[in-house]
Amino acid sequence: MASTNHPSSRATRLEKAITNPGTVKINVKGAFIVDEDPRSKSPVRLDGVHYEGHDIRLPHHTGVVSHVAVDIGGSLAKLIYFTRELDSVDNGGRLNFINFETHRIDLCIEFIKQLKEEYQKAHGPSSDELCVMATGGGAYKYYDKLKDSLKVNIIREDEMECLITGLDFFITEIPNEVFTYSEADPMQFAEARPDVYPYLLVNIGSGVSMIKVSGPRQYQRVGGTHLGGGTFWGIMSLLTGAQTFDDMLAMADTGDNSGVDMLVGDIYGMDYSKIGLKSTAIASTFGKVFRLKNGVHEEDGEEDQSHDGAGQTNGEVTFKPEDMSRSLLYAISNNIGQIAYLQSEKHQVKHIYFGGSFIRGHRQTMNTLSYAIRFWSKGEKQAYFLRHEGYIGAVGAFLRRQPANWGRRNSLDGGPVPHDLKNSST
Repeated sequence: MASTNHPSSRATRLEKAITNPGTVKINVKGAFIVDEDPRSKSPVRLDGVHYEGHDIRLPHHTGVVSHVAVDIGGSLAKLIYFTRELDSVDNGGRLNFINFETHRIDLCIEFIKQLKEEYQKAHGPSSDELCVMATGGGAYKYYDKLKDSLKVNIIREDEMECLITGLDFFITEIPNEVFTYSEADPMQFAEARPDVYPYLLVNIGSGVSMIKVSGPRQYQRVGGTHLGGGTFWGIMSLLTGAQTFDDMLAMADTGDNSGVDMLVGDIYGMDYSKIGLKSTAIASTFGKVFRLKNGVHEEDGEEDQSHDGAGQTNGEVTFKPEDMSRSLLYAISNNIGQIAYLQSEKHQVKHIYFGGSFIRGHRQTMNTLSYAIRFWSKGEKQAYFLRHEGYIGAVGAFLRRQPANWGRRNSLDGGPVPHDLKNSST
């Protein structure tokens, strides 16, 4: 192994530091995702709060972490915080993941207050004050509220930069984080690739952003769609009595979209094999609803009695909430998948990563997105998913913390660039 004191090694380290100055140094040696752990339970038991339970164990990180990170979107506020495990053999710690519905931001703030109190008890009043790294639109919308309530420093970070920083961290540093999905193999973990770039990040939150990433700090938002998780949540709230996003996804699990969707088989009575469409392919989302609700007659003049999943209440045709949920989930996921494919073609990107809180590890969503990419690309492109898909931006904000007394920042930030690096290509 080459000596770390070799001039070329020092130059490489300096170049990396200049490229990404002042970010928090997390020891990820031996990092792994905790799948089953009695301690992985929600510290808050209230509606609108969801604890992920898949902590990231950092067995060799023993340094003090004096910050938490929150990504506040239109629907959810995603929070990451670090906890030490002094009772463990290795004396390491873990990253914890929890989210709050944004309209209940006060719950999130109260939880951060508890973290602040625990931090002060553990490290004393003379320690560095806990600060909050904030990103997303809510970092601006709720800035004053966060500052006034928490009485700590709130550092706002650019949303897109946080997404890229977070995704790069997951791709390169955390084993068994990135996976592909198919019905035959629901979670095939992806091996780390030397050719990480370029890739397309499709971040599905309330809306959808699509970002082409060409390098660690080289990215461009190339498109998106306003038909995202907020659309699903909003329309389902109008159509059903579901109160939470998880309730809506659970409905989709048991639904049958053929009860409301017009399928190719409804039109042709069989597959349309000439253009590669199965009889179960969706020809029109919610296309059966008008015909069934209005009692439209068949061509032979007889009233259509084939209500499929529809029922009747006081003579009115009704539709199952579960069927509507599945139909809407397919519609939004298919739309996102097709747009993502078109953007990947336009910008010549092969690898497509899907993130954001809309996915929630939901098998139908992942299967639809994955199938759309395979179908439209004829198997040439691949969809990738993440086990912490909703926390990409929050992780990025967490990593962008600049420790006040870290030597790399003090020695490089604002100082002259070494002459031998100034003219080097990056």
